Amino acid sequence: MNETGTGTRITDVGCVGVPTTDQDRSIEFYCGTLGFEKRRDAPFGPGLRWIEVAPPGASTVIALLPTPSGSPVGVDTGIRLWTTDAEADHADLEAKGVQTGPVLRFGEGVPPMFTFQDSDGNTLYVVEA
Repeated sequence: MNETGTGTRITDVGCVGVPTTDQDRSIEFYCGTLGFEKRRDAPFGPGLRWIEVAPPGASTVIALLPTPSGSPVGVDTGIRLWTTDAEADHADLEAKGVQTGPVLRFGEGVPPMFTFQDSDGNTLYVVEA
């Protein structure tokens, strides 16, 4: 229990997972295309690796999870990545051949945002913070 006697002692979101069929291809996409850093690459059971990537300076990491054959990939991850310029990032990713959705603008109080797909077809979101 926390100090108030309710809830848990959870203090932060440290890691979110994204399924991948080819971890090396995913490292190339997240680090090469998006410019993330590889924070961890360690053995994780027989023939498996635990890989974490993140934008430089970010506290939350994305784990590139090995996905067993037959498990779903190409999922909507629900992951929102912050940016200072959604329009510029959208143009940069399109120029690199990344499949993106249009920049969406919903009106006052809602930041511009767009979706993109990683090398396994997983959908992530970029939101202007």
